Amino acid sequence: MPISSSILESIIREAGALAMSHFKDLKKLEVIKKSPRDLVTDADVAVEAFLQAALASRYPQFGFWGEESGQSANQTSRWIVDPIDGTHSFSRGQYFWAISVALEIDQELIFGAVYAPALDDYYAAEKGKGAWKNGERINVSTESNLADAMIATGFACLRAYLKDNNLERFCRIAEITTGQRRFGSAAIDLCLVADGQVDAFWEQELNLYDVAAGALIALEAGATVTDFQGKLGIFPKQILATNGKIFDELLLLM
Repeated sequence: MPISSSILESIIREAGALAMSHFKDLKKLEVIKKSPRDLVTDADVAVEAFLQAALASRYPQFGFWGEESGQSANQTSRWIVDPIDGTHSFSRGQYFWAISVALEIDQELIFGAVYAPALDDYYAAEKGKGAWKNGERINVSTESNLADAMIATGFACLRAYLKDNNLERFCRIAEITTGQRRFGSAAIDLCLVADGQVDAFWEQELNLYDVAAGALIALEAGATVTDFQGKLGIFPKQILATNGKIFDELLLLM
């Protein structure tokens, strides 16, 4: 069965409604610590289980890799899913969390969607066909001066154990940029680059399910996506996404 963007949007929005049913009653939310600072909730598990079943029903030819359940079936052609990117924000009643779904075939990203249910913003992209937000075409910003840029970053939940915990890098960049944001969801951060709301985003110590969908959306909106050395591609352990115009200046500060 060929991929249908409308069917995928329907599935992902239904997953979003399931997540919102938990979000609206956080007093009943079950929160477990996977590590001292890494959380998972019963909402994460429920949303991932729904997506795995719904996607398998429609597209049984593809395998699945979810943050909570791991890898199953065909991994050369697979869905890559983060059921709630920004679980900590979700668990505290904040709005910046998202469902991230990407389709990867032979190590190439073909489709990506990021849905932020509390904001009701749906971002999507297909390889070679551009990026969209709520049905409208989006593009990266045109800001060319790093001093006037708004940048976003994140800090790994295991930062206390890292020699490079991103704090020194953040301080260098914050000192010479106008605006700094930390939203707590790499998927949303990448979509904000795609939508021109921020001019660049970087983070490290991520996993592919954190960034696969958002990175494709950013790329299709015109972003440059590299590692901290400027190598092109999607590198979850180091990802730098910019509008392209401030890339050279920002790379020097990585």
